[in-house]
Amino acid sequence: TMALVLTLQLLTLWPLCHTDITPSVPPASYPKPWLGAQPAAVVTPGVNVTLRCRAPQVAWRFALFKPGEIGPLLFRDVSSELAEFFLEEVTPAQGGSYRCCYRRPDWKPGVWSQPSDDLELLVTDQLPRPSLVALPGPVVARGANVSLRCAGSVRGMSFALYRAGVAAPLQYRDSAQRWADFPLLGARAPGTYSCYYHTPSAPYVLSQRSEPLVISSEGSGFSDYTQGNLVRLGLAGLVLISLGALVAFDRRSQNRAPGDVGP
Repeated sequence: TMALVLTLQLLTLWPLCHTDITPSVPPASYPKPWLGAQPAAVVTPGVNVTLRCRAPQVAWRFALFKPGEIGPLLFRDVSSELAEFFLEEVTPAQGGSYRCCYRRPDWKPGVWSQPSDDLELLVTDQLPRPSLVALPGPVVARGANVSLRCAGSVRGMSFALYRAGVAAPLQYRDSAQRWADFPLLGARAPGTYSCYYHTPSAPYVLSQRSEPLVISSEGSGFSDYTQGNLVRLGLAGLVLISLGALVAFDRRSQNRAPGDVGP
């Protein structure tokens, strides 16, 4: 009997939650819920994660599922706008996309809400290395400014920009996007930079540092080349002067030599 009841429950969940079939009634009557993760959507292995499905109206039953899985993973019978699904000591295999949906007792049998937007749960010890690029480019024109973009792979992270030779972060940014922009004054921009990103709250998951990015000022290459040439020419001049002095000294010695010979 219990097996039959469970089978019937799964069958009633299948039509909308799994296949996203549009209901035969106006969709406005069945708005999609919101799905979030606590303490975060990016966690290290072994952390307990709670997935919260919040409906825009009081519901009777909630279901949690992963696209591609057969049937819902979990469901909750609560007379509320919120249902919580507990994932204990998560493993990397439990990462991926999750959705939830809900239904009310006054809806027709088998009718469920539209599914929530995908929630990407990432279970990892370290976030992928970000990239660091200069906008509009790594060579800064005189009087112009430059912006450094640190781009990761996950939304809603905290980003830090570092400059070679300086221990503390040069700038810090929280971003709702997968990247953060760090504006720099052109006159002070030349140098070597790197960045990284991490989860904005505990449990913290960090990324590796980006590859270093060198920012130079326009004309600095020509200036360095000219200074190098001047140094080389100066050294060559000193060598020539030294050789000339030696030759002059040698000739003077030779001119004095006959008078120095005794009878």
